[in-house]
Amino acid sequence: MKTLKLTLTALMLVFATATFAQEQHFAKQVTAANYETTVSTDKLVVIDFWASWCGPCRMIAPVVEELAKEYNGTVIVGKVNVDEEEELASKFSISSIPTLLFIKNKKVVHKEVGAKDKETLKKLFEQFK
Repeated sequence: MKTLKLTLTALMLVFATATFAQEQHFAKQVTAANYETTVSTDKLVVIDFWASWCGPCRMIAPVVEELAKEYNGTVIVGKVNVDEEEELASKFSISSIPTLLFIKNKKVVHKEVGAKDKETLKKLFEQFK
């Protein structure tokens, strides 16, 4: 009976891992290495500065991903982990997270600090796209 329980648990873990791995992410990982190519576009670029230990960042992460999916093709959505990309965080004087930068033609046109609901962010996407 223990073997059956362990086998079922292992199968559930494999299935959950496989399902997670198949999820498509629409928000792009932005680093110092790919920042210039990411913002070199005539489309609106929205970059979410976040960290894994940040509660409000984790709260808005699904919203940012939903918006990335909804605006796929018209707005480029990126994510910058401030712990891994200190150079980019410093470049934009990011002192509080989450911070979303709205960039158009390589210029920051708006900076939104703090967790916001989907409707508020959607209005900003519409305003600047």
